[in-house]
Amino acid sequence: MNKTIISAKQIKKAYKDLKVLKGVDLTIFESEIISIVGASGAGKTTLLQILGTLDKPDYTTETELIINGQSIKSLNDKALAKFRNENIGFIFQFHQLLPEFTALENVCIPAFINGTPKPEAEKRAKELLDYLGLSERIHHKPNSMSGGEQQRVAVARALINQPNIIFADEPSGNLDSESADQLHNLFFKLRDEFKQTFVIVTHNQELADMADRKLTMVDGKITSSK
Repeated sequence: MNKTIISAKQIKKAYKDLKVLKGVDLTIFESEIISIVGASGAGKTTLLQILGTLDKPDYTTETELIINGQSIKSLNDKALAKFRNENIGFIFQFHQLLPEFTALENVCIPAFINGTPKPEAEKRAKELLDYLGLSERIHHKPNSMSGGEQQRVAVARALINQPNIIFADEPSGNLDSESADQLHNLFFKLRDEFKQTFVIVTHNQELADMADRKLTMVDGKITSSK
């Protein structure tokens, strides 16, 4: 069995009186593609944000979140930001590319934050854009690219620092069916070639069923795993 990449125990989250997560236990392995499904309000995105260290759980004595061997609980905000930048990539429904920057510049941003020298960052970004079939779009800004192309730029941006884990929140929710299918197949190709782990929140049943494991959330808990 591949090594454990995420170990989460008793992940709880409440906003005032609203209990969103009610004690989630989850183990995710290296090179695994996990889909998380459930009705709106089930807690999927909150769980994804906590696993991705964008939000913090309500820590109790039982709560534990270990990512790539690192206990998240012990990191201060600065160390956590550095850890996130080096280990985790994100893909969102709305690609969140910066409109004033080209595809190449958008992809390079996480690498610059990580202190990667510009020539090295640009070389890696060009390789990724070429790999994703975007070599003709390197100097284009987002508004001159299709939705599918923009989302692939966002994938390249997520990959630039060679993270162990990619978190994706409704990554194909804004795409037509052909672009969505291409994106879904790309995830599996990336996993097979780069051994990345993907955790994907999706309403797309086809993508959910393609995953190695499909986790169903109901009312703040994982109720089934297939």
